[in-house]
Amino acid sequence: MTGFGKASCECQNRNITIEIKTLNSKQIDVNARIPNGYRDKEPQMRSLISSRLKRGKIDFVITVEEKGEESNLKINKALAMKYYKELKSLSEDLNETGFSDYLPLLIRMPDIFVSEKEEVSEAEWNSLFQALEQALKQVDEFRIQEGKMLENDLLIRINIILQLLDRVEPFEKVRFENLKAKILKDLSDFTEKDSIDKNRFEQELVYYLEKLDITEEKVRLRKHCEYFTETMKEQESKGKKLAFISQEIGREINTLGSKANEANIQKVVVQMKDELEKIKEQLFNIL
Repeated sequence: MTGFGKASCECQNRNITIEIKTLNSKQIDVNARIPNGYRDKEPQMRSLISSRLKRGKIDFVITVEEKGEESNLKINKALAMKYYKELKSLSEDLNETGFSDYLPLLIRMPDIFVSEKEEVSEAEWNSLFQALEQALKQVDEFRIQEGKMLENDLLIRINIILQLLDRVEPFEKVRFENLKAKILKDLSDFTEKDSIDKNRFEQELVYYLEKLDITEEKVRLRKHCEYFTETMKEQESKGKKLAFISQEIGREINTLGSKANEANIQKVVVQMKDELEKIKEQLFNIL
């Protein structure tokens, strides 16, 4: 959800520049810096930005540059006097009585310069909102380009999980043989060989192996990965849906690991988890 857009327009004797910067965030948070003369339409501008960008931490800045020789900017004397009194009081509290050069500090204070213009013409509002639309379009284009890179990365990692899943099957056959041999050895260590009921042993072994069977987990994991890929191709924003599917993928991987009971499969599961964590991190960037 990172993006940047910038657009300008000319109105009478001033240049107006709009900049929009976005960063990743689960919610939408618009931080607007708008000159006093243009705050009448701030709710409409915020509403337009929110409806178009959906989510993200958004910095929205309007900058006005006067073109003519005469500027309508004036010093806010009441605010300047308030700043002056506060600075002077602070100097006295710090025993800095010899300091008196407050003017350079005052002109750097926020909102010390204000515009005398109270009303904005309809034509100027139209130009400003057109510039806002242009900036939003640039942000969308920036996000689309970033989205294509994220899509490629996610597809690569989903395919890696599927490739790792294919590596599990050879270890399953070995796992069953090793498990059977281990149980037989344990029985022979503690009981007489002739006293073992082979039919009962086979029944117990089948029951035990069924509890450790991971066929269903493998099928569900493959289906979830395929569904993840299909969802990515949909046109609408599917960030939350992809996050939910990734949780289901994680559930199957965890069950696979808990039932594996085999060192090589456990190693493959760890690699799957590593890829899934990278996928989840990237999903924070998707609407």
